[in-house]
Amino acid sequence: MLRINRRRIMLTAAAGASGALLLPGAAPLARAETGAMQRDWNSGIYHFRVGDIAATIVSDGNIGGPPTVYAGDAPEAELEEVLRRTFLPTDRMTLNLNTLLLEIDGRRVLLEAGAGPTMGPEGGRLFRHLEALGLTAEDIDVIVISHTHPDHVGNLRTPDGSRAFARATVMVPQPDWAFFVESEPDLSYMPVPQDFRDRFGANIKASVEPYAQDIELYLAGAEVLPGLSTVPAEGHTPGMAAFLVHSGDDQLLLTADLAYHPVVNINEPWRPGPDRDKETAAASRQRIFDRAAAERTLVLGFHFPFPGLGHILRTDTGYAWVPANWQF
Repeated sequence: MLRINRRRIMLTAAAGASGALLLPGAAPLARAETGAMQRDWNSGIYHFRVGDIAATIVSDGNIGGPPTVYAGDAPEAELEEVLRRTFLPTDRMTLNLNTLLLEIDGRRVLLEAGAGPTMGPEGGRLFRHLEALGLTAEDIDVIVISHTHPDHVGNLRTPDGSRAFARATVMVPQPDWAFFVESEPDLSYMPVPQDFRDRFGANIKASVEPYAQDIELYLAGAEVLPGLSTVPAEGHTPGMAAFLVHSGDDQLLLTADLAYHPVVNINEPWRPGPDRDKETAAASRQRIFDRAAAERTLVLGFHFPFPGLGHILRTDTGYAWVPANWQF
């Protein structure tokens, strides 16, 4: 297998900030307000294709926190040096929220619902970006969730407690539903203060509650729709799935939270602190990254710098992230 010296790979970087955990619920803006704000925004929409499937990355904004959370086993001095070398802040790491909208067999399918305001003030851009596409939440037919952390389900609920996506079928991994929703999960493994953990767990339950009566549960490994397969990626949570979109000879792999940022979880081998079972998560990462590298599959990182598309290379010491060229 071709291996590339990682010293010759240019590392990618992004900067920014977000805030504290908040209560769920985000309302769409009026059209005039959306238009006025869009004039001051950079792009949060990116179109491409996977074979015959039309795909659009729709940003929900950003979240973030201390870099030590996302590189849980990194030596402090080494982590700080890597961040400085890649032009990243050393006190806060910004994570994007790259939801993916697909058109499959006449249905609009959203992969991940985004955070809304549940994890800081920089989230909750999904609805205004849908409106910029000429769509509303009513136009979404299916939402498939990789795991039920708030940054993946926070937009499901409106401020008044109703469904944000009134028509959509919502699909969630069964082990995640059992752990986070049907029980009182022990979140002591998360490297955050207890009050954050409490709000984190409460936001999960509140976000999915409007769909509880007719939620569709799946097990990772199943093909949930034509052209959309789920890939077992457990460890970060009990049942997390990655996604494989496929049409003809084209494939796109969505890695969910296998990695938070390519600088610290791909170019460097550091393990995310929020992984519940770190050994299992590491094994899932290696298995899926090896496959992506060997098959030269296009990859979308949910939290990677927008639009989050690129490829994973196998190097002489691990992996390296190479962003895809921008398509106009």
